[in-house]
Amino acid sequence: MIKSCVSHIKKLDWILIVVAVLLVGIGLLSLYSSSFGRGDFSNFNKQIIFFVIGFLSMFFLSFADWRTLRDNPYLILLLYSFGLIVLAGLFFFASEIRGVQGWYKIGPLTIDPIEAVKFILIILLAKYFSTRHVEMYQVRHILVSAFYVLIPIVLVFFQPDLGQVIILIALWVGVLIVSGISFKRFLILLFCFLLIFALAWNYALRDYQRARILSFVQPQLTDPLAIGWSQRQARIAIGSGGVFGQGIGSGSQTQYGFLSEPQTDFIFAAIAEEAGLIGVTALFFLLAVLIWRIYKIAFLAQTNFARIFASVFNVLLISQIFINIGMNIGLLPIIGISLPLVSYGGSNLIATFLGLGILQSIKSH
Repeated sequence: MIKSCVSHIKKLDWILIVVAVLLVGIGLLSLYSSSFGRGDFSNFNKQIIFFVIGFLSMFFLSFADWRTLRDNPYLILLLYSFGLIVLAGLFFFASEIRGVQGWYKIGPLTIDPIEAVKFILIILLAKYFSTRHVEMYQVRHILVSAFYVLIPIVLVFFQPDLGQVIILIALWVGVLIVSGISFKRFLILLFCFLLIFALAWNYALRDYQRARILSFVQPQLTDPLAIGWSQRQARIAIGSGGVFGQGIGSGSQTQYGFLSEPQTDFIFAAIAEEAGLIGVTALFFLLAVLIWRIYKIAFLAQTNFARIFASVFNVLLISQIFINIGMNIGLLPIIGISLPLVSYGGSNLIATFLGLGILQSIKSH
């Protein structure tokens, strides 16, 4: 028993584990720093608890055989159905926070079910396409997979949470590309997305969602004290960091409240201000290594399910990283996407570690 455990531990991707822990450590250091200005360390303390839960969950899943999940389609459908029920329940039981009904509030904790749903969707789509990848020329498979993704998209859209809708779409497009969709069909999908966006802009998006997008496209037309404020302050924070940064606990934008949400949406700007170019370079390096190690697991995977799961999980991480940093530096509109493993948030952190746990199981088994 002990020998098998030791043998299993040796098979784990320890570079991936160390990088993940270091990224969490950078996030915790930034959380601790921004807590000075707020005078409240509750989020920092909760994030440590979330990290412990997530880390232990990763190790637990690494010992489990991932093929048990792949070979139980009814379990996957049960998880998917449960995820949809929990998402629908937000409309009845969730309190509105910043205009969005996206979190269950249980005592001092808030639970965001979309993070678990994204994780379940990757499993579901990996299962669906792992047995149909040679039939990707058939449109019906694209439509069926779109139906699986469309239901949570509709539920999330009416919360409303435009950012997570974009992530779900990126996840679906990612699994189609990994599964081998033709370039012609990809262009058709792109045209459909543009058409849907045009219709949504005119008939579905709320005023504040349009304002967020317009603040990016035409910042000169927006109120500098309203929607454009956060992005301006983020760019100021990044620019003021210089090469070496202003020092932990010394960033003026972070400590004096000019930078909104320095623990979640704008944690990248907070890190850039206090750790400077050196800190940002270290962050980029760790994120690059994280992505590389996951793609290595996908490349070495010997089954379609494992390859698709690892690749699409990486697509999920890359899309969140790109959008979060893009929001911070002014390349993308503010749509409320956190930086994986770094930003504060138990739901996202634990879900990410669950995904890493399955990846470790794929590698070790």
